Amino acid sequence: MNDKEPIAPLTDDHATAREGQYRKALEHIEAGKYHQATELLNVLAGQASRDARIRYARAVALLSTGLYRQAGTDLAFTVVLDREFLPAYRHLGYVLLSMGKEEAAIKVLQKALELDPNFVDAWGVLADVYMDLGENEKAFEALDKALELEPRNAEVHCKLAMYYLSRGDMTGLRSEYELLREMEPDVAAQIAELLP
Repeated sequence: MNDKEPIAPLTDDHATAREGQYRKALEHIEAGKYHQATELLNVLAGQASRDARIRYARAVALLSTGLYRQAGTDLAFTVVLDREFLPAYRHLGYVLLSMGKEEAAIKVLQKALELDPNFVDAWGVLADVYMDLGENEKAFEALDKALELEPRNAEVHCKLAMYYLSRGDMTGLRSEYELLREMEPDVAAQIAELLP
């Protein structure tokens, strides 16, 4: 193709094929086939790198294979391309925390909470960031807010159990263990090993 030839518009068949590839990549992610998903998504991103869904899906696959920096790049693009893509903010906050960039993680998670103050997952990751920074009161406040929104959220109760453990509060840890025994027996069994 030379500079004078027009770029062919996407046909309906082309869009349908791309959507099929995207869905196949999601199936690979669900099946734990992250490398295959990444390969498909790399092809799609090469053709449409401005598609937030593709960037996000590839980031999830990359996270699952431990490629945090690459995932972080795709997540950053995702939130720029779609400023209301809440799961991308949560994952980006997690990646930033994992890379030791706690202050950046806080900013990203606070942006997510500005968009949706009821986004429980963002409250949970924000609590992780504050625990990492040793800001225990803020960590507890974030967990408390998450539980206010979803009192039966097992992941939040697990984070609260770890909070109590880090504070040496065995009464709080035991309380969370009892709640988790009902909600998530497998998780509770792991916490039982931490009890005196």
